[in-house]
Amino acid sequence: MDDIEHDGPDPIVLDVDSQPSDSDSALGASLVSDTSSMRSSLYESIEENGRTYHKYKQGNYQLPNDEMEQNRLDLQHHLFNLTFDGKLALAPISKPHVVLDIGTGTGIWALDFATQNPSAVVLGTDLSAIQPDFVPPNCRFEVDDAEDEWTYSSKFDYIHGRALFSCFKNPAAVFKKAYEALAPGGYFEMQEVYFRPHSNDGTSHGTALEVWNAKIIEGAKILGKDWWCTPHYTQWFKEAGFRNVVERQLAWPSNTWPKGKKQKEMGMTMLANGLEGLSGVSLAVLTRAFGMSAQEVEAMLLDVRRDMADRRIHSFYPVYVVYGQKPLADET
Repeated sequence: MDDIEHDGPDPIVLDVDSQPSDSDSALGASLVSDTSSMRSSLYESIEENGRTYHKYKQGNYQLPNDEMEQNRLDLQHHLFNLTFDGKLALAPISKPHVVLDIGTGTGIWALDFATQNPSAVVLGTDLSAIQPDFVPPNCRFEVDDAEDEWTYSSKFDYIHGRALFSCFKNPAAVFKKAYEALAPGGYFEMQEVYFRPHSNDGTSHGTALEVWNAKIIEGAKILGKDWWCTPHYTQWFKEAGFRNVVERQLAWPSNTWPKGKKQKEMGMTMLANGLEGLSGVSLAVLTRAFGMSAQEVEAMLLDVRRDMADRRIHSFYPVYVVYGQKPLADET
């Protein structure tokens, strides 16, 4: 079926395109903590295996922050836009005045949201200061760790997070911080990938892609994080106190294997995103957790890249959207 949105318990289904065209191959005043005085060291990076990583809270996040990764993050933003038909938020927000984007990355979501909502003040936070210097007057960025205590001077009407499955040792605690930082009636929304390849016909089973993913998950656990945590988000929202919690499931095909123009475009973008990010996702996790050399990692990735592009492997990654509302004062 062409619509890959999934709201119920049934498995996500994508139809295989058994007659691909030749063109398929070508588709190739601060709101932050009153104590935040940014030191120059917060803006520095460290180099490791030819990639650069954040220096502030060094080692907390395993993905790089260099130009290659920044380009991938912006491509990933395009993929989310394709998935959500251009919508930046799916929660039923109405003219939010104060907005927070945690794990903002390059800041592209925050910049777009600020441009589309000129009456809102938008703050983006991240461990890396990789956001542009020239931004709309209603948008600003700060170096911050969402797992630290939140001491913002204002309450937020909307808090957003996207693709943060690899960021937190205790996501449930971060969700609780978001709840406490919201104004009554405000919304918290997570737009998240379930970083586990699926296939309804079993074509992903036993592939280099599946073996690699399992190794990454094992390494992430050694480093203190669960990269398969996404299915728990709805439960954690409810435990944090949110009401009117909604979960939606969609999917990113691994390449252009499914039918449908939109699905093929998403698959093309997902393939580019995956190929560009494969080394970045793998290097720090596998070298830090298992002591592998960079050369050993890259050798392992040769077959993974092959599987990513193989249209006979009908794999996809579920995409979850979970949002919830902080009760109004008279509802608590």
